[in-house]
Amino acid sequence: MNEDFTLATKHNIENYWKSKLKFPPDDDQKPKYYVLSMFPYPSGRLHMGHVRVYTISDTMARFNRMNGKNNEDFTLATKHNIENYWKSKLKFPPDDDQKPKYYVLSMFPYPSGRLHMGHVRVYTISDTMARFNRMNGKNVIHPMGWDAFGLPAENAAIERSVEPRKWTNQNIDHMKKQMKQLGCSFDWDREVSTCDPSYYRWTQALFLKLYDSGLVYRKEALVNWDPVDQTVLADEQVDENGCSWRSGAKVEKKLLNQWFIRATQFAKSLYDGLSDPLLKNWRDIIKVQKHWIGECDGTTFEFELEGIKSETRVNVWTRNPESVLEATFIAVSPEEAVKERVCEIARKKNIGGYPVSSKLRDWLISRQRYWGTPIPMIHCTSCGGVQPVPLKDLPVVLPEIECLSSRGQSPLLGATDWLHTKCPKCGSDATRETDTMDTFVDSSWYFLRYLDPHNKEEPFNKERVSKFMPVDLYIGGKEHAVLHLYYARLMNHFLHQVGLVPHREPFRRLLVQGMVKGRSYRVKGTGRYLTEQQVDLSGKQPVEKDTGQPVITTWEKMSKSKHNGVDPDDMLKDYGIDTTRLLILADVSPTSHRHWTVDTFPGILNWQNRLWLTMSNFLNERSKLSAGVKCLPNSPEFEKDEAWMFDNRNFFVKGVTFQISVTFQLSVAISRMQGLTNSLRVSILQFVSAKNLH
Repeated sequence: MNEDFTLATKHNIENYWKSKLKFPPDDDQKPKYYVLSMFPYPSGRLHMGHVRVYTISDTMARFNRMNGKNNEDFTLATKHNIENYWKSKLKFPPDDDQKPKYYVLSMFPYPSGRLHMGHVRVYTISDTMARFNRMNGKNVIHPMGWDAFGLPAENAAIERSVEPRKWTNQNIDHMKKQMKQLGCSFDWDREVSTCDPSYYRWTQALFLKLYDSGLVYRKEALVNWDPVDQTVLADEQVDENGCSWRSGAKVEKKLLNQWFIRATQFAKSLYDGLSDPLLKNWRDIIKVQKHWIGECDGTTFEFELEGIKSETRVNVWTRNPESVLEATFIAVSPEEAVKERVCEIARKKNIGGYPVSSKLRDWLISRQRYWGTPIPMIHCTSCGGVQPVPLKDLPVVLPEIECLSSRGQSPLLGATDWLHTKCPKCGSDATRETDTMDTFVDSSWYFLRYLDPHNKEEPFNKERVSKFMPVDLYIGGKEHAVLHLYYARLMNHFLHQVGLVPHREPFRRLLVQGMVKGRSYRVKGTGRYLTEQQVDLSGKQPVEKDTGQPVITTWEKMSKSKHNGVDPDDMLKDYGIDTTRLLILADVSPTSHRHWTVDTFPGILNWQNRLWLTMSNFLNERSKLSAGVKCLPNSPEFEKDEAWMFDNRNFFVKGVTFQISVTFQLSVAISRMQGLTNSLRVSILQFVSAKNLH
């Protein structure tokens, strides 16, 4: 009864055991365990903080003393030794078309030079899914490549006076090394880089296929001009405040001749495709895409203006196409037959007539920069227009420019040897197009090239793509759920229309992972960011150490400027690969934001230690068995334990499988595995103890 366990009883028990608990002397034959709590200043009396820290250290000391063979075996050095041992042992099977396919794809990165913790998260998720499905007998496609063209590389090259190609390739080499250190099982034989001529040759070929299909045109248009990056932006790349999506500069308007892809022609197909039963678990991304495309409740027409050069056109959207007949405004009754007639005429003249929302525009792909895919068109004054580069002459390779400096016009204008060429139609002197393509064109089809990366005759083999498309699982950040996903779907819808891919929709399932956030510290009032070392956290409210000014703490996306980032290299060095990967997956679902703090580390670290101890105990008990033991015991106790463990194993294995393959709740799968570990620790001695087996 509880009343027997009085305070006096507690004190009697404590006094009794004081003289009984004898700790063994030092024994150099046993593995050592050095547990240390910071020694105190002798102020005269302990406080509750002292009680806490010394109780923790004493608990750890007693636990390890009682375990004989203890945790110091599972040191960081041991972790690294295990990782190095298995690096050469884990061989992944070659492609086997007899097995069911599983194409898991993580969005390929821009090669900025170093991985950040967001990269670690997305690639750990994709690698987990790849390994799980590979172990379950699937023919797994798990490729990696580089979204390597773009403004950041060109701006970096200008600032550092280096050639963009050299800077980009150095970054790729370093990031590839980091990915291998992370233990990702990517198929590097499928590696692609969008800045490699062997890749962008086929980007240019797809551009020409679009052109031949009447889906590419050039016109003078009032466009968005980024005054910082000195280039044109598509409407989709300007935020709701009228600022550039990349530089943040206030966008200006300019009248320029630009290249467009008729994205509006696919508006209804793209909108309706979001209801395709092939799509699984797209959740709110369907709403995002539908909002971007808009309900296709009207149509557009393009009208040339009389007395002005032919490349100047006016685009008109209307819900009532019957009011426009042969480019003349008339009043007619709103009958469906008239609508269809007008739209059909517009489609034949290639001036619109397709269902589209009032807000969707054609895709402006011209960029006045160097580091991008050259647009394969040639301007000829003799022919009086532009001519496509013949397929046999692809790729149109970027010329090497050692020092980039010009902005506001394409740097390619200065590459005169490259610029001047012959017209492929009449043979007269001509000049190449100096605009390069929007990098979203490069990334709109890379998932197809992965399936046939060494093909020198075509972008990809149709039959091979039919075997492996669609992508079974596409993993990436929500910031790419609008533009990149929209353009990739657009390209795939076109390729499906011309019979090159089997499905309209390229991605079956999406996993949109949350950001990895670090704790940031800002001075209240000024917003100046501080490092954690500059903040006094000892009081009720944090303050800046030097000034005493109050500090605001919050969780934000990791950034150098906010002093809240974590270097993945440091994590791998200080904790090991497995620990880092487990930490990035644990505690929260992949779709939620991850608050990165050491406060969450003990759960995973303790679990790993329990696993290590479990195996140590198991091996220790097995070593005591006599060589002649060949059968299991048949005692009622053993059979009861075995049945209990059988049920536990099935329960946890089923739970882990469901959480990984159906819900993608990898953090829950980890907690289920922790539960299985606990069950094993309860029963393992009963299974393997020598006394039960003799």
